[in-house]
Amino acid sequence: MTQENQPSAADSDRDEPRPRITVLSDGPDGPDSLARLREHADVQVAHDEASLRAALPGSRILLVTDFRTESLEAAWDAADSLEWVHAASAGVDQLMFDALVDSNIPVTNAQGIFDRCIAEYVLGAILLFAKDTRNNIRYQQERRWVHRDTESIRDKRVLVVGAGSIGRQIGALCKAVGMHVSGIARRARDADEVFEAVYAAADIDTHLGDADYVVVAAPLTDATEGWFDAPRFAAMATHARFINIGRGPIVVTDALVDALTRGEIAGAALDVFEQEPLPSEHPLWTMDNVLMSAHMAGDFIGWRDALMQQFLDNLAHWRAGEPLFNEVSKRHGYAPGGA
Repeated sequence: MTQENQPSAADSDRDEPRPRITVLSDGPDGPDSLARLREHADVQVAHDEASLRAALPGSRILLVTDFRTESLEAAWDAADSLEWVHAASAGVDQLMFDALVDSNIPVTNAQGIFDRCIAEYVLGAILLFAKDTRNNIRYQQERRWVHRDTESIRDKRVLVVGAGSIGRQIGALCKAVGMHVSGIARRARDADEVFEAVYAAADIDTHLGDADYVVVAAPLTDATEGWFDAPRFAAMATHARFINIGRGPIVVTDALVDALTRGEIAGAALDVFEQEPLPSEHPLWTMDNVLMSAHMAGDFIGWRDALMQQFLDNLAHWRAGEPLFNEVSKRHGYAPGGA
């Protein structure tokens, strides 16, 4: 069976008691939650190109928990029976190599698992900026009593760049505290109960200057890589704050540093970076108007179990010959629908 001649759901013998599943993990033993999966399938764990090449033959499903790996592309020619690839992450950019994109093998992702916590992170960052919390902590540590006025976030304008599942949760929380929310999507669409307007990506420069907070929640694709460069930051309001919980390479980091240094924007909250971990000598570490975290905005206590439960739910669909949920558009790099 070749990758170009996969069986349809109706043709597959999915009633077999234990389908073979390969798990591509960042460690030789795989995630702790694999015990639950082994109740339903014959599980092979791979952690590099060699072990993946050995595990893939005969595997009908691939579960990718190490989404930064390049091993899959390198070992792809060993996949002779794959019918489905699942990424245990919202972003699938590392999986979108040509051979997989050109195959008829569906790819699903973990859309929906991290959305709420990422939205809470964004709202928290907005409040940290508005209430000058960073300086509160600094003055407390210095035992200094420094009174000053702070900002209200009511009626402030938020532009969510990437009006998909995560962007919508961000918008819903921001709207709930009285902010005005608009979005940027691949194509413009009508306003709804969350977004007061959704503009086309091609028109982003027209709307950047109107926002008090610009939040990047877009996937990394060929179209979005390097999207926020020097001209984009120059188009923002000087009082605006920039928040990135999408993907690091969407932002040209040197351009962001320059914009912060020159006062073209007022601050940034960053959970993702072009280079991770961020080098200790990088200037972002010491900038007073920058808040940073270690790619953890959506990681809540229990997220690994939630990811496995989501996969098991989709596995039940697969075994029943039903449509998979969270199927990614391989051409666009994200799941247009949702669970």
